[in-house]
Amino acid sequence: MQSVSSVIPKSMMLIGGKPLLERQINRLSQYGITEIILMVNHLKDQIQDYFKEGSDFGVSISYYEEEVPLGTAGGIKNIEEQLTGDYIIVYGDVMWDVDLTRLINFHTQHKSDCTLVLHPNDHPFDSDLVEIDSGHRIMAFHPKPRVQARYYQNMVNAGLYVMSKKVLTHLEKNRKADFGKDVFPVILNQLKMMGYTTSEYLKDMGTPHRLEQVNQDYASGIISARNLDRKQKAIFLDRDGVLNIDTDLVKMPDELEVYEYAGPTIRKINESKYLAIVITNQSVVARNLCTEKDLRLIHNKLDTVIGESHAKLDGLYYCPHHPHGGFPEENPAYKVDCLCRKPKPGMLLEAAHDFNIDLSQSWFIGDTERDILAGKAAGVRTIGVKTGRGAKGFATVPDYIFNDLVEAVNFILAS
Repeated sequence: MQSVSSVIPKSMMLIGGKPLLERQINRLSQYGITEIILMVNHLKDQIQDYFKEGSDFGVSISYYEEEVPLGTAGGIKNIEEQLTGDYIIVYGDVMWDVDLTRLINFHTQHKSDCTLVLHPNDHPFDSDLVEIDSGHRIMAFHPKPRVQARYYQNMVNAGLYVMSKKVLTHLEKNRKADFGKDVFPVILNQLKMMGYTTSEYLKDMGTPHRLEQVNQDYASGIISARNLDRKQKAIFLDRDGVLNIDTDLVKMPDELEVYEYAGPTIRKINESKYLAIVITNQSVVARNLCTEKDLRLIHNKLDTVIGESHAKLDGLYYCPHHPHGGFPEENPAYKVDCLCRKPKPGMLLEAAHDFNIDLSQSWFIGDTERDILAGKAAGVRTIGVKTGRGAKGFATVPDYIFNDLVEAVNFILAS
């Protein structure tokens, strides 16, 4: 950022005419977080002179001055006595607009010791990634450079955390440390670490290009529109036959053949006002052809392939069940009449709850009648595509039929 200015701290760079740090403090105050400790070092006088004790901003601000820079984690131990309960850590160079009520409730309900806000981004190939299981527990950290032969979940540490005091016992006073590199990998197997996944706006603006992008996003209204306290719109996507060739029961990553147009088309959704969310039946688990862990590896490949097009999925929901018996190798634990398997709308309704989606303003693109029935049951508009199973022999007619995902998405975005 020195190419922009060497005399202004990054947290005081202007976003829409106000310092980034002021916008962060305003958001914290909006959600009832009014006791704030600013950890300062370089050019600290500008920050202290601007915010003072915080009364002009409706909060109470105190300062901890680091004599030497201690990284993202090094100084936290030094303010331990001021942290009387769970606390939020915010990086000073990240523009974010997140529903903190949802985040705190997640942290509390999961009895988490350390909750990281995670999100997919459009450049997973050069990002440090975090792996979570189906229950949102953090399982591993995958810093770059990574093993190229493996596929990784597109989930990135956003630099916003909720922590309990248990984390403090793993820190040392006055020792320079970084949460991502030095602390989290060490406490992973000692504390309960959870990943709160969100589609909301979080962007590191620590370079001139990103600062410009954040200002453009602020001016366009994207930043506030993505906050989950506001209703969202989604394009729901079936997987097999829509995003990838339907080879019938994909059971390992090598069998997943993603259409070459899937990534660029999802990127168009990412650049629009819609979320991109996959809704897929995966009876391969009930048939015992693969495990849920294996299925996550398949979806990691999907993330990786579309990520090469600078695209991302905001969410992915799968049903591992199958209600009918008779398969020789079937897994009885998954042979249930569930609420999630399409044509039931369970996965769409779950996504609507998680992302605060207005279903009446959303769409479902699929290639089978099950997709169309699930979409109509959930109250979304439906599109059948002629790839995969070909949208053939429907007793229930979709609202529209197009040749493929490209035509379908172009139609929605032009509507």
